[in-house]
Amino acid sequence: MINIFIAEDQQMLLGALGSLLNLEEDMTVVGQGTSGQDAIDFVEKHAPDICLMDIEMPGKSGLEAAEELKDSGVKIIILTTFARSGYFQRALKAGVSGYMLKDSPSDELVSAIRSVMKGRRVYAPELMEDIYSEENPLTEREKEVLELVADGKNTKEIANALSIKSGTVRNYVSMILDKLEVKNRIEAITRSKEKGWFK
Repeated sequence: MINIFIAEDQQMLLGALGSLLNLEEDMTVVGQGTSGQDAIDFVEKHAPDICLMDIEMPGKSGLEAAEELKDSGVKIIILTTFARSGYFQRALKAGVSGYMLKDSPSDELVSAIRSVMKGRRVYAPELMEDIYSEENPLTEREKEVLELVADGKNTKEIANALSIKSGTVRNYVSMILDKLEVKNRIEAITRSKEKGWFK
């Protein structure tokens, strides 16, 4: 029997997934939660075989939970509406066993769970096509600068936070705009969010 925990913040979908998987003779849903923290707590106490998680949930996201559970032994399958390569890359680095889109047919999800239990990895084909072309072009320092910009910090505040000069911050911002092919800071933030590059 495959023991499954589901973390999904949309109650209707959570219930539907539970009912669907419980119909399978070789699967049983042993727990449900609505956040990444719920998943972490349950896995640490009960060690299910599979943890099926959404990405965007209140508090701790599914990706953050996957990163924390990387060495737990549980096999994680991300189930999300977001076909963002930035999210997918983070999920791969976290060692997830599967990454499925919510609009996939239910029999594909069931099949993916069985495949993952056999040691295989299952990823949505839509994401495999563009993963290599969608790498974040920013350096680690540029990412730090952009995250501070997204937090509403001005040039002087960013300079103080990173212990660098204001002119250096302006240079970083200019490089960020060039690399992301955008005109201003707002567009840079929007582009990074669309690609799933923000943590």
